[in-house]
Formats: sequence, C-alpha cells, structure tokens
Amino acid sequence: MQFLFPKIYPILDASFIPAEDRLAFLHRLGSSLADSGVTLLEYRNKTGADDQILADAAALRAAMPPEKIKLILDDRADLVEQVGFDGVHVDAGDMTPAAARQLLGPGRIIGAFGGSDALLPGILAEPANYFAIGPVFSTTTKQTEKKPIGVEGVRRLRAQAGLDARLVAAAGITLATTPLVLAAGANTVAVAAALFRRSDPAAEFRKWLAVLNEEHI
Repeated sequence: MQFLFPKIYPILDASFIPAEDRLAFLHRLGSSLADSGVTLLEYRNKTGADDQILADAAALRAAMPPEKIKLILDDRADLVEQVGFDGVHVDAGDMTPAAARQLLGPGRIIGAFGGSDALLPGILAEPANYFAIGPVFSTTTKQTEKKPIGVEGVRRLRAQAGLDARLVAAAGITLATTPLVLAAGANTVAVAAALFRRSDPAAEFRKWLAVLNEEHI
C-alpha cells in the first residue's frame, strides 16, 4: 500500500457531532477539512447504531474525495467496504489486525493499538500499517483506564519498536506538545479535542500545519 502518512491527522469522534442537522454539519465539516489540507481522517463512533454510522460515513465520504483523502473507520472493519472507506483502526479487544487484513485485503489501511506502558507482545508482527500508542496525556474524548505515558513513554516505546514501525501517538495532545511528542519518536499525532472543540476546526488544522511546517514523511 503506497500512502504517505501525514504528521497529524484528525480523529472525529461522534461526541463532536450535533444531533440537529447532523448530515449537513458533517458535509460542511468534511468539505472545510478537505480544503484545509487534511489527507487522513478517522471517524470514531463507539455507541451509534449501524444506520447512524453508515449515514455519517456516507456524508464524510461525499465531502472528502477518495483521490485526496483517506478515511479510516474505527473498529468496524465489517462496514469499511460498504461505506467506501480506506481502512480501519482496531483496538485491543476488537478484531485482530490479521483478521482485519484478511477481510479487507492488502490495499486497505490497517491501524492497530500498539501499547501504552509497553508494546503489546507480538504486535509488531501483525499486518498493520501503523500502531497507535498512548494515551500520551489525559483525555476525555475516549474512555480508557490506561494511565498517560507522557513524552517519556513515547520515547520508551520508540526504543522498543525500533526505527521501522510507524507509531501514531494519541490522546490529549495539543499544538504546544506535538513537537515534543514527534521529537520523542512518534511519526504522527492523532488529534481529536484539540481540533473539534474549536469553533472552526479547519482553521485550527491549518494553524497546526503552519506551525509544524507540515511535510509528509
């Protein structure tokens, strides 16, 4: 799979989506993010029914053209083909990366949870394109009992993973802490609240790109 991962990508959690005029909101949001330079986005809906996930995903796909933007569906590998997304992210306890790869084939992006205090045993042998690590800092966006690992935890996991594994750091990361997290060894940061709790997420994303002098790696 040939895809250049960005240094930053948004995670759109369903908690940021209003109930009223939901699909119109998603179309506006997706279009503005596409115009702002987003090339990868994960949509996460842990509690929604299938029909809501399908409708949300369709609105995002329509607003974010596949030739420019890769869309990742959290957890639901079984729905990736149906919604026209480009891959799936699976957490520990969900479908295994190997099962997701078998279901979706070699051309899709597979992301997997890689670890927090330490890498999960055998995780680097899984057929995933990237491994999420964290929580780096405290987060209210996603329910987790894991304690934040901090910048030093990112450095420790990079040492365990070696140079080749693509590590995506997540949870509680801000624009101020992103350079520290990248310098500690993360290839990419995934950001939710720091973007979507702003009044204009697309403008905020452009600000991050400008500050980070975004270049694909």
